[in-house]
Amino acid sequence: MKTLVIVESPAKAKTINSFLDSKKYKVIASMGHIRNLPKSTLGIDVEKDFEPKYIVPKDKIKFVNALKKEIKDYDKIILASDEDREGEAISWHLKEALNIADDKYQRIAFHEITPEAINEALNNPREIDMDMVLSQQARRILDRLVGYKLSPFLWKKIFKGLSAGRVQTPALRLIVEREREIEKFKSEEYWTIDAQFKKDKKSYIGNLFKINDEVLDKFYFKDSKKAEAIKTKLEKQDVSIDEIKKSSTLKKPYPPFTTSTLQQSAYQVYRFSAKKTMMVAQKLYEGINIGKKQIGLITYMRTDSLNLSMGSIMNARDFIQKSFGEKYIPSKFNIYKAKSKLAQEAHEAIRVTDVNRTPEDLKEFLSNDEYKLYDLIWKRFVACQMANAIIEKESMITSCKNTDNYYFKTDLQIIKFDGFLKIMPILDADQSLSLKENDKAEIDEIIPKQHFTEPPARYNDASLIKTLEKYGIGRPSTYALIVSILIERGYVNYNDGHAFVPTDIGLKTNDMLVDNFQEIADFELTKKIEDQLDEIAEEKVKWTKVLANFYEPFDKNLQEKYEKITKLDLTNNETTNEVCPECGATLVIKMSRFGKFMACPNFPKCRFTKSINELNIPCPKCKTGNIVRKRTKRGKSVYGCDQYPKCDFIVNQKPLKDKCPKCGYPLINKNKKIKKCSNKNCDYDTSSATDIQ
Repeated sequence: MKTLVIVESPAKAKTINSFLDSKKYKVIASMGHIRNLPKSTLGIDVEKDFEPKYIVPKDKIKFVNALKKEIKDYDKIILASDEDREGEAISWHLKEALNIADDKYQRIAFHEITPEAINEALNNPREIDMDMVLSQQARRILDRLVGYKLSPFLWKKIFKGLSAGRVQTPALRLIVEREREIEKFKSEEYWTIDAQFKKDKKSYIGNLFKINDEVLDKFYFKDSKKAEAIKTKLEKQDVSIDEIKKSSTLKKPYPPFTTSTLQQSAYQVYRFSAKKTMMVAQKLYEGINIGKKQIGLITYMRTDSLNLSMGSIMNARDFIQKSFGEKYIPSKFNIYKAKSKLAQEAHEAIRVTDVNRTPEDLKEFLSNDEYKLYDLIWKRFVACQMANAIIEKESMITSCKNTDNYYFKTDLQIIKFDGFLKIMPILDADQSLSLKENDKAEIDEIIPKQHFTEPPARYNDASLIKTLEKYGIGRPSTYALIVSILIERGYVNYNDGHAFVPTDIGLKTNDMLVDNFQEIADFELTKKIEDQLDEIAEEKVKWTKVLANFYEPFDKNLQEKYEKITKLDLTNNETTNEVCPECGATLVIKMSRFGKFMACPNFPKCRFTKSINELNIPCPKCKTGNIVRKRTKRGKSVYGCDQYPKCDFIVNQKPLKDKCPKCGYPLINKNKKIKKCSNKNCDYDTSSATDIQ
């Protein structure tokens, strides 16, 4: 009789089915969890050691009943979900829901979906790791307790539809605190002076860093007057090269990808959101049809490990030798270790399953996004096993000695051996000038440059995930989810530069949580809970103890806040200078989950509301309304006329006050340098401005 193999997804089942003997095995998908906590109730008995009450969701009942009948025809049931904690929990739920006897099931795990990996797993089955299951269960219960206990509090004290989460709350706090740093920031002007020097046919740039014996600080030139005076004094002066220092340094390749670094790199290179990166990576992991076979192209993509199998390292070294030559292979294997002692979610870093499948070889079988991500992973894996690059750093001081002595510094980086940079050209290299000390040169141009100090940058997908990892907030499987939840719940928006900006309701919710629920909002306390969840998986602490230590003070504090905090404390109505056109009352500013708006204080007798015009831009279509920011049901910002539905003007990007010279519609940013018309029927952009008479 055949063996039944149960995995989570149809794509995974299809790939494994393609290379297992169909006479011996049948592979089916459970479509993820087949048991869960109920949606309508808490589903946890806190009085009975936090006993969870799992149910089979309605949409899974028919499948589960059919599966119960089917497994009777098999001698063996193999549970083959992913090899992290959630995957372990999925296998356990399958065993429990289907009433599979202990002697009838086997649990297998694998890091890649290839014939070799699957056969290796089948030859080495194990039992379900209950410590991992209990760790995942504790996480699920903690998140349920926070979500189901704290969200109703937000509904009552702010308004309905809000929610709070154990890990997204500190993430929101990071974004809000950064925004307030930016608001408080005061920009300061400063100037720098560069000089372009000529020596024979060579030219180079130096930065003025010292006058006489004084090393210049950042604000030495606070305005243009002092800088322009220096320019006048130095123009057409002769200079000499006082000092040249050279040193060689090794640049080591980056380690292979973890979940966090893959999400960061995909954002930095391709502007992929964390959610998109994981969706594309999931497809590459579960299997792509390559010609006549279905194969997994990368290893499991939820990991914080930097380990690589010895087989993959040897294959990479062989590929490097054949492709680039012996000198590109380091004498010893490049071994990487995670800095975090808690890196344990999987056995390997993210790599390609076969280094000989180059991105170009697979391009015809992959979508554009799949190709981009595969290319990123392939190059990072190959590069991590290549030799170090050798960089020669050349530091040169050029002086102009007149009534005062002026010293300019030039720093160059020359690649003496490219090593791993051959496949990852991430360094802007310079050409050696081949100049000597005491050589004479001349000033070709003095270049004063105006600068302003800049506030700290807003978080984007990459920098937020990096910071979450730094603080120990969440784990590899949760980073993308944290980011997407903040957006879906309307707490943050992306601005035009793909950075996170907190919404009004995000600010209000954050302030309430930070002020009143430190156990949720505090970074160190959040990390402590994550560490304890790891300890449950390592059988160092009992899961119910972790829950009790968190829940008892949390619940006590929650009950106290219900008594102390009133709705008015959080939603003080601001008065305006505008009058309600329907009843004559003075309008007030209120807040909904979609942001601030004007409303009549006589609600519900008078239901007049009005959008707040944040842009001060008249509608170009109806000429009577104003453009205001709105939110879609999915929480995204759009900009439309406040006279809707009478006027249906709408654009996805924030309009600028500049008008199109062709049609009068407001311009929007096409990219960092070019603006274009927001009118779909107009082709104007600022790169063609010379065409407009």
